[in-house]
Amino acid sequence: MSIVQASMPPQSATAELPSVWQRLRTNKNLVALWFMLPAAAFLILFLAYPLGLGIWMSFTDERIGRAGIFIGLENYEWLWSDTIFWLSVFNTLLYTLIASAIKFAIGLYLALLLNRHMPFKAMIRAIVLIPFIVPTVLSAIAFWWIYDAQFSIISWSLIKLGLIDHNINFLGDTNWARGSVIFANIWRGVPFVAITLLAGLQTVSPSLYEAATLDGATDWQRFRHITYPLLTPIIAVVMTFSVLFTFTDFQLVWALTRGGPVNATHLMATLSYQRGIISGRLGEGAAIATAMIPFLLAAIAISWFGMQRRKWQQGSDND
Repeated sequence: MSIVQASMPPQSATAELPSVWQRLRTNKNLVALWFMLPAAAFLILFLAYPLGLGIWMSFTDERIGRAGIFIGLENYEWLWSDTIFWLSVFNTLLYTLIASAIKFAIGLYLALLLNRHMPFKAMIRAIVLIPFIVPTVLSAIAFWWIYDAQFSIISWSLIKLGLIDHNINFLGDTNWARGSVIFANIWRGVPFVAITLLAGLQTVSPSLYEAATLDGATDWQRFRHITYPLLTPIIAVVMTFSVLFTFTDFQLVWALTRGGPVNATHLMATLSYQRGIISGRLGEGAAIATAMIPFLLAAIAISWFGMQRRKWQQGSDND
């Protein structure tokens, strides 16, 4: 009897183990997973599912009102020989590169300016945000009137100044139309860059500038060796978003030009809408939209690998 009792484990060791549900409620990693589930469900429902459906649709000949059948790469083979599609790729890259570069330059300048001590700074910051707050379509309508071939305030002013002798057809000439939509995008996108960079500037300790000033550093030297290195992580993030927003821009261009004149302002997003929705060829429109994915992934990868290489988020030295 004593041998049997000795072989039995203590009562505490035989206590009931916590159930799976209890572990799910108490484990910190699993609790974090619970909090992520609503966001994950939202992303899957509104992003992952439409993306997957669009990619699948690009391999079919689906049209509005008629289910499609699988046709493989026929839509992409058609696009490969489509001159309008390649023109839209060129327009999209030109639009994105020029607009993003100018938005960054102006936004950085405004951020540096607004970071200084100046009167009515809060009011000026609010005014700077107005182009970004105004709905895109309203902005496009305003620019549509500004660029009007007969009633343009720009043409009227230049004629009164004696610089030109006739109205400029901003939206009817291919080169003027490209420049006009790029300018409208810059006007709308600068506030996002400026305010985001301003938030980053306000995290820089003033003592660093004071020490540099005591050492005789000039304004350029303070910017080059203090502001820019500390602001680089914010620049990488804001420029990634700026490039993505510009590359996928649709409302502004469609409301202004509908891709004209002669497809000169067609972006990949507007051409996808025209082919897929207006013309009813959903498979072809989905193929054009899917063709945007490699460009977007490339922009994200450049930013991500750059940040990994410098290890900004860990606060360590550059490689």
